[in-house]
Amino acid sequence: MVKALDVTQVYRACPEDAFDFEVTSELESLDMLSGHAHARDALDFGTSMRSDGFNLFVLGHPGHGKHQLVGRFLAERSRGEATPPDIAYRYNFDDPAQPLHLLLPTGMGRVLRADLEQLAEELRSAIPAVFEGDEYQNRLHELKQAMGERQRDAIEAVRREAREHDILLLSTPNGFTFAPAGDDERMMPPEEYEQLDRDDRERIEGTVQVLQKKLAQAIRHMPRLAKQLREQISALNGEMLQSAIDAPLAELEERYADYDGVLDHLRAIREAMALHVDSFIADEPEMPPEAIFNRFAINLLVDHTGCEGAPVVYLDLPTHQHLVGRIEHHVHNGTLLTDYSLIRAGGLHRANGGYLVVDVRAILMHAGAWETLKRVLRAGEIRTESLEQAYGLISTTTLEPEPIPLDLKVVLLGERLFYYLLCEHDPDFLELFKVQADLEDELERNHGNQPLYARMVATLARESALRPLDRSGVAAVIERASRLADDQGKLTARHRALSDLLEEADHWAERDDAKVVSRRHVEKAVAQQLWRASRIHERSHEAIARGTVAIQLEGAVVGQVNGLSVMSLGDYAFGQPTRITATARPGPGHVVDIEREARLGGRIHSKAVMILSRCLASRYAPDTPLSLSASLAFEQSYGGIEGDSASVAEACVLISAIARVGIDQRLAVTGSIDQHGRVQAVGGVNEKIEGFFDICQARGGVKGHGVLLPATNVEHLMLKREVRDAITAGDFSVYAIEHLDQALALLTGLTPGERDSEGHYPAGSLNARVAERLEAFHQAVKQSRIKENGKESDKANGKDGDADSVDEEHSDDH
Repeated sequence: MVKALDVTQVYRACPEDAFDFEVTSELESLDMLSGHAHARDALDFGTSMRSDGFNLFVLGHPGHGKHQLVGRFLAERSRGEATPPDIAYRYNFDDPAQPLHLLLPTGMGRVLRADLEQLAEELRSAIPAVFEGDEYQNRLHELKQAMGERQRDAIEAVRREAREHDILLLSTPNGFTFAPAGDDERMMPPEEYEQLDRDDRERIEGTVQVLQKKLAQAIRHMPRLAKQLREQISALNGEMLQSAIDAPLAELEERYADYDGVLDHLRAIREAMALHVDSFIADEPEMPPEAIFNRFAINLLVDHTGCEGAPVVYLDLPTHQHLVGRIEHHVHNGTLLTDYSLIRAGGLHRANGGYLVVDVRAILMHAGAWETLKRVLRAGEIRTESLEQAYGLISTTTLEPEPIPLDLKVVLLGERLFYYLLCEHDPDFLELFKVQADLEDELERNHGNQPLYARMVATLARESALRPLDRSGVAAVIERASRLADDQGKLTARHRALSDLLEEADHWAERDDAKVVSRRHVEKAVAQQLWRASRIHERSHEAIARGTVAIQLEGAVVGQVNGLSVMSLGDYAFGQPTRITATARPGPGHVVDIEREARLGGRIHSKAVMILSRCLASRYAPDTPLSLSASLAFEQSYGGIEGDSASVAEACVLISAIARVGIDQRLAVTGSIDQHGRVQAVGGVNEKIEGFFDICQARGGVKGHGVLLPATNVEHLMLKREVRDAITAGDFSVYAIEHLDQALALLTGLTPGERDSEGHYPAGSLNARVAERLEAFHQAVKQSRIKENGKESDKANGKDGDADSVDEEHSDDH
């Protein structure tokens, strides 16, 4: 017979004397990646590998606290790396729709922006002062006066020549005219002119014609003189403008002589001001001076002033715009306008030269964001454009900023499911994310790791500014960590659950006015966590305790057994018994899974029933057909059934129904079997045992009750204190079984019996009774077939088949 487990086998306590400290404040902080050797090596390799495509994907359960783990590692790694340059955009004087980028040494962006603002402010006052000064006004007056004199000289030359021929050049409102001169140097009256000789009149008219041509020629030269004046004035304006801007610009050109991009911008400023010099003189210029001054400034996208090492940027909302930036607009007279100063940085800009951390679930949820990230990584440059512009969905005029060279590591954080789905369905994924860092779910619990785990607990408490824990508190946390790992030899590596536990324990310590967190505070926190999540658990067990859901806990019943199941609701799970029943009668060898027929059974459960049916056939009918028609059902189960953990219970209840042997209802069973009857491990054994224990306790007590579980699950047991106390008192038992026969012996109280060399079981054994009953089923089926065949033969011969049935049977036996 299988012996019940003792209390040391169902719970692995953590001895307090294993620690050499009194409180955790004495312990040094621990690197939280300790224990994650594979992930740490992968992170170290991925961050140091500079070739294209070696970006990282950190895999792990959501409870790992991946953001904190990876954030700490990258912060430490980036501290010793070079700080990347500042990033800015400047106005493109040649093509305003394509702003040009500037990459400046760290901190220079802010200085250059201030210098350019100071330059604009200085020129706002210096340029008007130059053009309003006496020097400019005097020189302008001299140019205009000289040009006026040249114009007058040209006219006076014609006038003098005319006077020499006694002809006057007169100015009229409509221009100039010629007239003959009289004796008194005045215009000759018309009547006097008429009295002149014809030869004199012809002479005067011929002279006038010659003079008119000379006058016309002089007048035709006037626009040319005016153009020369404008050119002279423009040259003067340019000269005066250069005198105003030369010194400030030369100072900046000297200061930034080593930076070609800045020098190009300063040269463009100089040329633009010279081109638009009239804007500083005209009363209503085509381009206001302020518009020119506004183009001096740079749009500083990323300023790394004060940054130590490479940047580490976590992008919590990884949309297309938040990745590559955006171009904003403002409304002017109902029209959307934009310029280079409205370009805004994205996460890739801020992380350029360092590390960008993105949650893979978040980036996959936003339209276009995943494709944008891949496109940027493939191109090796950041192109700021709207999603509509990237996919050609709009045709309006907008900016096309010069792409910025990209040099960073992208670190994706996500569950394992996302990693393997992307590997399978996205051909680009493994080309761009070649390094996987897989975090451990559990750590080994041994004498070497327990002190390290204590340091990890101390680190979590210190980082959250919690009270220190004493040795009993640390021991309680380690025991809870084993329960969360469902393994006596493991400790959970999910930091979030531990952090929550420590914070709640600190809360209860504060309630007690305690200076340190001890075992009672940790156990109080655990109890409260379970209590807050247990409403559905209580309602379910209440239905069983009141008899609404029928579970029998006393006596022996044929064809009925208490199976164990686990209900999972979020991060809370609880176990409860399930009544499994079976029927058996002669038939064609079918085991009907009612759950599968009702489409309530999952694929794994259906597979388990098929294995079970083959196991029975090989045990009891190895050389003959299995003449059995059996059915299995989970009574009062109205949801889906999945898993193979009930296959031991189903095998036992089927054998009970076949052999008509009662099953002890004080025991519950869990476990999976293979085709040879060997019992295999299942999950959730702690919850299953505790769930059955709670039902027994609510229905009158646990004395004499117990649970059967696979022997390979013993190392997973970390049962709660109430169960352990009942085991110590001998009231509740837990049995570890390795084979189906052991389960049958415990449930029925009969010896199963082993098959001899001839294939027979010992007389009176349980297995012999099963074999005898199945043989009776076989004979019944055989008789039924003989009768059916006889009736069909008699019908064919026109006789009543009943009269010859005995002879046919005798003939068949012979």
